[in-house]
Amino acid sequence: MTQTRTSAQYQPALFVPHGAPTFALRPGAAGAALAAMAQSLPQPRAIVIVSAHWDTTVPTVGFAERPETIHDFWGFPAELYDIRYPATGCREAAEEVVAALKNAGLPTATDHTQGLDHGAWVPLRLMFPDADVPVIPLSIQSRGGTEQAYRLGQALAPLAEKGFLVIASGNLTHNLRDYQMAAMSGGRTPAYVRQFTDWLADNIHAGNTDALLDYRRQAPGGVQAHPTDEHLLPLYVALGAGGENATATRFHAGIDDYVIAMDAFSFLGKKGG
Repeated sequence: MTQTRTSAQYQPALFVPHGAPTFALRPGAAGAALAAMAQSLPQPRAIVIVSAHWDTTVPTVGFAERPETIHDFWGFPAELYDIRYPATGCREAAEEVVAALKNAGLPTATDHTQGLDHGAWVPLRLMFPDADVPVIPLSIQSRGGTEQAYRLGQALAPLAEKGFLVIASGNLTHNLRDYQMAAMSGGRTPAYVRQFTDWLADNIHAGNTDALLDYRRQAPGGVQAHPTDEHLLPLYVALGAGGENATATRFHAGIDDYVIAMDAFSFLGKKGG
């Protein structure tokens, strides 16, 4: 039975995995965890979706009235390309996101045509299958690294009290070369995958933000887990968006396709904090 959602209330910030595009067809345990989390939340006023696959020089807010479903992948099963996520935008909500970024001193741009890449629509389709909440895309800035992503999240934190749900979508590990090697060698998961994800989880729960921001030097297997770090940057957006002294919960942990960590986190700040 579908849970009846209440009116817009204080929201957490979420980091969710989007895995390989086939996650949309085979959601498994990670998909079930995302769906259960969504059902546990009060009705959001709007969703701010931050995907590793929309990367711009400055933070850019999407204003499209009906964001297109973008199939930004090649060589996958034909049924994936038939999927559409019929999201709607909301100009008023998008303007509030712009205002929050500007209030934090961030340079801000807008885009009235940007759609939803698979890093956005795959988890949204699992979490909000009825597409009944307005969706506002927001870009990452990979050149700014972890500190820029964390600052971007901090700018979004005040929106939680206005019923905005921040969903940041990436993966805790993302090394496609290691995926290819694992697939050819019988599917063994390299040791660094679990070592790195456990290091992240331990430091998140301990509130060691400085160590997390410096993961490439401090974490075991950090560089191998992320030859480039755009797929981890959404974690820092969610971490910042949770606000100061947020309660962090890892609500799913697992590995798909040998090397892709599918861990998910909730960051629930204190109302008025």
